Amino acid sequence: MHWWILIGMGLGVAYGLAAANLGATEHVVGWIKPFGSLFMNLLKMIAVPLVLFSLVAGVASLNDTSKVGRIGGKTIALYLGTTAIAITIGLVIVNLINPGGGISPELVEKLSSQYAEKVNTRVASAEQLDGQSALQQLINAIVPTNPFAALSNANMLHVVFFAVMLGIALTRLPAASHVVKVFQILSDAIIEMVMLIMKIAPFGVFALIASVVAEMGKDTELLGELMGALAMYMLCVVVALVVHALLVYVPIIKFLGKVPLKRFFKGMMPAQLLAFSSSSSGATLPVTMRCAEKNVGVDEEVSGFVLPLGATINMDGTGLYQGVAAVFIASATMGAVPDLEQQLMIVLTATLASIGTAAVPGVGIVMLVLVLKQIDVPPEGIGLILAVDRPLDMCRTALNVTGDAAVATAVAASEGLIHDPEDPSSEVKTTENIRA
Repeated sequence: MHWWILIGMGLGVAYGLAAANLGATEHVVGWIKPFGSLFMNLLKMIAVPLVLFSLVAGVASLNDTSKVGRIGGKTIALYLGTTAIAITIGLVIVNLINPGGGISPELVEKLSSQYAEKVNTRVASAEQLDGQSALQQLINAIVPTNPFAALSNANMLHVVFFAVMLGIALTRLPAASHVVKVFQILSDAIIEMVMLIMKIAPFGVFALIASVVAEMGKDTELLGELMGALAMYMLCVVVALVVHALLVYVPIIKFLGKVPLKRFFKGMMPAQLLAFSSSSSGATLPVTMRCAEKNVGVDEEVSGFVLPLGATINMDGTGLYQGVAAVFIASATMGAVPDLEQQLMIVLTATLASIGTAAVPGVGIVMLVLVLKQIDVPPEGIGLILAVDRPLDMCRTALNVTGDAAVATAVAASEGLIHDPEDPSSEVKTTENIRA
């Protein structure tokens, strides 16, 4: 499957470039992009039911609420810890390269005015959150007031909280075994739907990539100028993402997860490529769960809890990007790199902002506005980076999904809930397997 997806990506890039050069962008937007939207809608359609059914079944079958707390504690600690490390790595690299120092005042003015409307939209969205205290934001991000609204709006953190509470409640009812069995069957049915939807993944990826490339290439002259001017900034982000993957994820997978690197990265490649194409770890979640369970060997008791939680609070790539972007914007607009105290504030704010950040394209920019306000940098400076945000969003989303799977692997290994998919004798003896 990953080879077919790669072929789809390659053809999508070629088709998008050809359409942009031939002036056929409207054709791509009108007739090709809808197929990508169809594929994304199919994945989004099953993401929330999959999280709800698998989590309720997994928690209820444990019959041990202390195990839920133990797995949850490990998961949150790893997610927040890796996010803080990611932001720190980004800050170190952007301070070494200092790409903002090479941006001319003329370009700053040009980009600020050109993207003023989009900037105002992001600032307005951020101001809705800015009036709340950090504790109030945290509570609102975790605990739903209406679980049905959370299901309807695909608010994953709310869905996870409700599903865990429902699963725990079922463990306290002696006659709930049949209900748990229904949730387990529904979870398996959703996984089968994932397998059916993935059969059209190469076509969906082709449509997604073709539309992105065609729309970005509408003004090739301006895009080329911006890419040249912002090349060092983009290089900072990409290098930091790669360094984080090598220095943080590889050791977690190899030493904590005790999984061969080849098995992990080969197994997770379909999810990584889909995350790159869609820029949405939320839409990729069903594929991430399937790859982690079927290819890496993470037991569904862990994947059903850790991965949905990661799609919401584990934003390593987004946090890293916000750190680099904040320093870049401050340096370009104010002529000075933030001091140590301000950069420590960036780490803290970006880490906390990652909790509850929606797993959809472009939301990192809204959270960046909050980060900039914390270090007294005018949020209008985000106009500098909007032109190249989408390709960088694709890269950081792929890193987010990789981090979700790496943490799931480590947590599963610590609980003895991981096996080699190619060795049936190593399969974990879960409650469901024992009953079967």
